Amino acid sequence: MELYWPYLIADYYRVLEYLTAAVAVIILVSCLDDLFIDAVFYLRAIKRRLTVERRYKPLTPDQLYGRPEQHIAIMVPAWLESDVIAAMIEGMVGTLDYRHYTVFVGTYRNDAATINEVERMRRRYRQLVRVEVPHDGPTCKADCLNWVVQAIFAHEERHNISFAGVILHDSEDVLHPLELRFFNYLLPRIDLIQIPVNSLERHWADLVAGVYMDEFAEWHGKDIVVREALSGMVPSAGVGTCFSRKALLTLAAEDSNQTFNTQTLTEDYDIGMRLAEHGMRSILARFPVDYQVKRRTWFGFGPEKDMTVRMALCVQEYFPNTFRTSYRQKARWSLGICFQGWAYFGWHGSLIDRYFMLRDRKGMVTTFVTVFAYVLALQYILFQLGFTFGLLPGGYPPLLAVEGWVGVVLILNAVALFLRISQRFYFTARTFGWEHGLLSIPRIIVGNFVNFMAMARAWNQYLNHLFTGKRLVWDKTMHDFPTGDGLMDRKTKLGDLLVSWHAINATQLETSLAAQKARRVPLGRILLDEGWLEEDVLAEAVAFQSGLDLITVTEEELVAARDRFRPDFLFAYRVLPVVDEESDRLALAASFPLAEDALAAIARRLGYEPRCFVVRDRVLSSGLRLLAAKGHEAEPFGPDGFEANIPLLGEILVENGAISNEALQKALVDYQPERDGLIGAYLVDRDIVFKEAIESALEEQRARTARARERQNDKPAPAPAGQEDPT
Repeated sequence: MELYWPYLIADYYRVLEYLTAAVAVIILVSCLDDLFIDAVFYLRAIKRRLTVERRYKPLTPDQLYGRPEQHIAIMVPAWLESDVIAAMIEGMVGTLDYRHYTVFVGTYRNDAATINEVERMRRRYRQLVRVEVPHDGPTCKADCLNWVVQAIFAHEERHNISFAGVILHDSEDVLHPLELRFFNYLLPRIDLIQIPVNSLERHWADLVAGVYMDEFAEWHGKDIVVREALSGMVPSAGVGTCFSRKALLTLAAEDSNQTFNTQTLTEDYDIGMRLAEHGMRSILARFPVDYQVKRRTWFGFGPEKDMTVRMALCVQEYFPNTFRTSYRQKARWSLGICFQGWAYFGWHGSLIDRYFMLRDRKGMVTTFVTVFAYVLALQYILFQLGFTFGLLPGGYPPLLAVEGWVGVVLILNAVALFLRISQRFYFTARTFGWEHGLLSIPRIIVGNFVNFMAMARAWNQYLNHLFTGKRLVWDKTMHDFPTGDGLMDRKTKLGDLLVSWHAINATQLETSLAAQKARRVPLGRILLDEGWLEEDVLAEAVAFQSGLDLITVTEEELVAARDRFRPDFLFAYRVLPVVDEESDRLALAASFPLAEDALAAIARRLGYEPRCFVVRDRVLSSGLRLLAAKGHEAEPFGPDGFEANIPLLGEILVENGAISNEALQKALVDYQPERDGLIGAYLVDRDIVFKEAIESALEEQRARTARARERQNDKPAPAPAGQEDPT
């Protein structure tokens, strides 16, 4: 054995030579493919600079604003998105500079957390519609989208409108204000409009997340541009894609209203191919805009600077930042594009179409070859160390010899590698700065290992599916969403906030503000009385503006808190008692935040400042009626009682000018319903309000009660004359 081992090493060394030659050839072929794309991109750029850009003036924002708004729908499929969906919707509504749009969010019936968050946003925004998939999830994204598309068509019939386009977004997307205006400008001439997708900027040390910055900057800055120029087909990226109404109707007619293909996990890639088969036009639309960013210079060690970056209008998002979540997400992409795309479409179309299919699917092999090349390089390094330190006998030829055809191939690969690095640096640096451009070089290696694990997982899942019949389902990727910057300003006035939410229009706000001056009541009360605003939306707006939690209160919780703490100031300040679970102290719930002087007065009486919450006004009214109903029959407590939006007696007295709000609060400081009876009689007995004013207020209260009942299609007989509301 001791005599044989040098020959064994020699045989192994020869195997390495053969493997090196084979790997080098495969890599060179793949590099020639990439170099072809580079050459087309730069030749096209030169041609456009000399022709198109000289003949035509670039599109301007004024042209976007000059085109009348068409109705546009936005689709957002949501499975286990409770942690980001509310922030995404809030950011979207606060960002988009457009009015005629409706957001459709698809949820699954067994995803209660996401449903609750979407419903919370739906109460806030009139342009939001929740669509429930009528079976448990997860299925696949296409299945969720098909139910959303059906809801969009039904919404058109119900409201007698037609959506010129439907935009696909995910629950982690950050939008640009001009996005819908840009789509509106291009519709209905184009059937599939794809805007670039970019990663939000990450910390320089986030290597995995940084890979997405580099890849998307190059893919959507160069590769998709060349694909459109040569084939006329643009694959959807799954976000930032706008489909014309004609496109959706055509695809829906193919398969029993199943617009998206449920047999693939990458319905976005699939739908681009199908639209191309129908001869529909698709484009990668680039419209330069300015982005304001905060960026730390010198790899994060320099000062933070506010910078203006000019780049194409795009969708931005945070991509996975861990190795495992990244390769799992990319495995789903590989499954859909490489395996399911091959199984579903095969190889058809023109020569250029087949070329791009091959380019899409070559990763099934090249990802493994790339990592194998690293293994070969590592063994070469080990052999060199062995030769250098005399651990191995000499006389072996250099493993990477430059003589002969193998040497030529290796030199060409080295040149191609340099060009690949240069391309990656250029496209990353022009978007994220030279620091990230340099970091994109080592991130190429990180990306190769992520892609290796992703393709290995995709192979495993697809073969398992073929041999066992196991269904391929939506492999969930958990998302992050940026907080703080870009979200709506809580300091916005209530009326302006409601207008920005499209809960009311500018005319309704102007009319209500004029009425507020005359009636001296809160703006929200006027909007509710006129039927222009749902109380749930008002409560959401108040909670958002104040930064307080919106809660519900049950009768049991209310009575338990009253019996435990016996607060005697509830009617003076129009608050309900609840128990703060965190501190086990008395907390207060009101329909509007307490004024500072009122909160200070309560804090002096309690000895501490209580935690405050927001409740819907009808819950507050029901609760106060319950607390004041000692010896009287109160209306049913809770948010579903008919007394919704009916003001209390004291509010009407203030509104009618019979008493000021300050005087009413002062009079009610010592009011106790068990001792003093009804509030109206209490105020008359103490000569605070005339009896005639009480009777007039009661008459108005009964009239408003009747109107409230009519609005709820519930019309029982009016209350007998002289019967007083307990509060």
